[in-house]
Amino acid sequence: MSVFLGNPQVLPTRGVPTQGPLTDRFGRTATDLRISLTDKCNLRCTYCMPAEGMQWLSRDALLTAPEVVRLARIAVRDFGVREIRLTGGEPLIRPDLEELVGSLHERLPGIPVSMTTNGIGLEARAQGLADAGMSRVNVSLDTLCADTYRRLARRGKLAEALAGVAGAQRAGMRPVKLNAVLMRGVNDHEAPELLRWALENSCDLRFIEQMPLDADHGWTRTNMVTAAQIREALSQEFELSPDTVPRAGAPAEKYLVRAHRGGPVLGTVGIIASVTEPFCEDCTRTRITAEGHVRSCLFSHHETDLMQLLRDGASDDAVAQRWREAMWIKPRAHGMDHTGLDSGDYVQPDRSMSAIGG
Repeated sequence: MSVFLGNPQVLPTRGVPTQGPLTDRFGRTATDLRISLTDKCNLRCTYCMPAEGMQWLSRDALLTAPEVVRLARIAVRDFGVREIRLTGGEPLIRPDLEELVGSLHERLPGIPVSMTTNGIGLEARAQGLADAGMSRVNVSLDTLCADTYRRLARRGKLAEALAGVAGAQRAGMRPVKLNAVLMRGVNDHEAPELLRWALENSCDLRFIEQMPLDADHGWTRTNMVTAAQIREALSQEFELSPDTVPRAGAPAEKYLVRAHRGGPVLGTVGIIASVTEPFCEDCTRTRITAEGHVRSCLFSHHETDLMQLLRDGASDDAVAQRWREAMWIKPRAHGMDHTGLDSGDYVQPDRSMSAIGG
């Protein structure tokens, strides 16, 4: 079942593979599965959600833990998926998260299971998640200033987020990756400080260009902090040089970090430049929303419902084929036939990042 989130489209259906991996019409193969566990979050970050008024999915509308495991098993067995990332919303809101991770680890041995989180509540649960089989976490951390954190997240939770980072490290989930979105006039001056803190605390930092996926639809190209500006800000205190390790479909362009030219490498920093330096031709991701829809592209206006098949008793083969059909129609880039989040014909999806799953 196809679900249109904007104006109905005429979608190509010829040539859909009936076996093998998740390929699309442009030769890309999805090997990285992102599954959203909930649309709810305990923060209200300005670049993601409105301050209030969100309409949440009911519990019955969410994928259950067995349904998540079944989809992941199909992805690994039938499509050759090599990595599973649990997202939200905020996945720590799910009380059954440890059980779910344990089931994934047991049913899919050797497949790394990670999570993207804001870190709130992670300190108390990190060891249990690591024991269940979670290999690493990505923690959103946009600032080290408590007042700025409150302004960005609309909640005063910086200390809890930092405690979550420390808890994940104590539990052995390394490397802990940090995701930072810089907002002009708010935290853009903190780029060097964030990198210094990440290096000193053995974390991998990735800066992410703000994308037009905010619920308030307040994004503008002129107001966003670009990858070039991030590199320029970091270069005021560090020497950056491109990492020679192949990117292999990873969204972040990585740089080696030195204190000065010719000095020892202190670590790396990544920049995800979805707007100004898009990497759509190398995308390897397939996404499942919290209600069991395939979203082939983060910026798509179209989703394909797998939940109905799961709950109607469909076979794994039927679910797999519907998934192949969904990925076959994946747009070339940014939900369109070309890149251009700042182009005149780009139309922002109605669903915000928290509802889509990162």
